[in-house]
Amino acid sequence: MPRLPQDSRETPASRPCLLTIAGSDSGGGAGIQADLKTFSALGGFGTTVITALTAQNGLGVTGIHAPPPAFVIAQLDAVLAGFPIAAAKTGMLFSAAIIEAVADRLADTPFPLVVDPVCMSQSGHALLQDDAVDALKARMLPLAALVTPNRPEAERLTGMTIESPAQVAAAIQDLLRQGAGAVLLKGGHFDQSADVDGRLTDWLGLPGREPVALPMPRVDTPHTHGTGCTLSAAIAAGLGQGLALQDAVVRAQRYLHHCLAAAFAPGLGCGPPDHLAWCDCP
Repeated sequence: MPRLPQDSRETPASRPCLLTIAGSDSGGGAGIQADLKTFSALGGFGTTVITALTAQNGLGVTGIHAPPPAFVIAQLDAVLAGFPIAAAKTGMLFSAAIIEAVADRLADTPFPLVVDPVCMSQSGHALLQDDAVDALKARMLPLAALVTPNRPEAERLTGMTIESPAQVAAAIQDLLRQGAGAVLLKGGHFDQSADVDGRLTDWLGLPGREPVALPMPRVDTPHTHGTGCTLSAAIAAGLGQGLALQDAVVRAQRYLHHCLAAAFAPGLGCGPPDHLAWCDCP
């Protein structure tokens, strides 16, 4: 599909067009919905490619329906033809067939890609088929400017047990060897006994460097549905606005912290961060 010509209504650089390729959360707290809220709160214009429909709420996931890979690509072609995408992220990709199709289409795109290797929902429901893990590793990691696994996801992608700082560093090196441009191994799933002065640590790994510790205060809230989606979307927004990688990560951490501090339960079960809380902050 040919790209549309640009006109005088081009998106200003301060409001970049951003893309999320992920699943839809009918509960509104994670996935596509969280990404769009995050993009808007941080000053971007969000576009979407929906890889799966989920039936879920704060209590859990009760069903998943994925479109054919050809329709996923039809969405992606339409977005790329109509919008000057400045940065993108992937979330729930669900199947090996969808991963292969998306990777083929993104292989020659010029914008930075943040890969959130979503495997499980907050409630423990599988969001990535077992036979899709190898495809995620082989096809998506080499396209990633940054991959953002939590501890269970990093363990699944590397086959390692990750408990100590040395194991964190080893896992990051493994993911870099698999082709990721950079790795943010998130600290939220580590035991709170590893916190220092009430601060959890995310670890940023870049090729040829020691991992950089990026601590943030831990927020005491049960309402954490969609935190990984929110963080990766916030990083993509920063990259789309021209921030350097570490600066984009640090701003995204701050954004998520503010949103978690205002997290709430709009319905039953686990609620989401308040994605608009940032708009009230200096």
